Amino acid sequence: MTSDSTPRHSVLCLTMNPSVDLATETESVVPTHKLRCGDTLHDAGGGGINVARVLTRLGGRCVALCPTGGSSGHWLEQRMRDEGLDSVFLPIADETRVSFTVHEHSTGAEFRFVMPGPHLTEAEWTGCLAYLEGLAEFPALVVASGSLPPGVPTDFYARVARLCRQRGAKLIVDASGPALSAALVEGVFLFKPNLKELGELTGETLETPAKWQAGARRLVNEGKAEIVALTLGHQGALLVTRDAMWFAPPLDMPVASAVGAGDSFVGGLVWAWQQGMPLDQAFAWGVAAGSAALLNAGTSLAHPEDMQRLRVQVQIRPVV
Repeated sequence: MTSDSTPRHSVLCLTMNPSVDLATETESVVPTHKLRCGDTLHDAGGGGINVARVLTRLGGRCVALCPTGGSSGHWLEQRMRDEGLDSVFLPIADETRVSFTVHEHSTGAEFRFVMPGPHLTEAEWTGCLAYLEGLAEFPALVVASGSLPPGVPTDFYARVARLCRQRGAKLIVDASGPALSAALVEGVFLFKPNLKELGELTGETLETPAKWQAGARRLVNEGKAEIVALTLGHQGALLVTRDAMWFAPPLDMPVASAVGAGDSFVGGLVWAWQQGMPLDQAFAWGVAAGSAALLNAGTSLAHPEDMQRLRVQVQIRPVV
């Protein structure tokens, strides 16, 4: 997060497993019976696409890259164009996935049904890498976010990490499981885990702030990430580098839905980076964007007016 010249602030958001995200509501989720639902919201989804949506809403600049196929893929492409996202779509044979979220009125619980996604052939996933390799002007920052669909090898993000290093770019990864572990072995610029994901990586139960801090600092010291941005849900957020650590307490606010809060966090942080803000201020914008997403039901993510309003409430405290 430096004050480089504007051309080097270009961003590419990579989503290997995009989805058409549906969100609806019903009185109670029970087995066997037909569940009568309310109106359904339809949005373009998937980690990198969500980051691009928030970044674009704030006035930032990025290119969204994703493989798409079938009728759901065509719908996704049109929706992204309608939202004004500068996008590149790489065709695949299988159908883009559809996932959905159901809000239960009787309990306030949220049920999220996430599909595995289409099977990509070797030619299709290597085509995504070939597109990146062939870019004459490589982006300053690549955001690789979300799951890998069936057929894509677990070292895919690691290959992206190597390519970014070769081309002098920074890589932000927001993923989980073996694909994430392989990328961290290569080393990335920024990694955004939640507490569960950080615990899985460190093999420890992170029950206290001291353990959160030690777990994040360990990844930085091992060279797996220059920056760890740990989102803690109702407990706030933590940002760790080799030389500094900041904590942001949670904001006191209602929660309509947690869908896309992590992606909104990354979108807000990347937007602030594009503006040349210091790292602690970029962190504050990430917290504001992630918090703003909680206000909106379904998959609508964070909106600019909410982010602007919440930003003044975010407190960033150095951890010593």
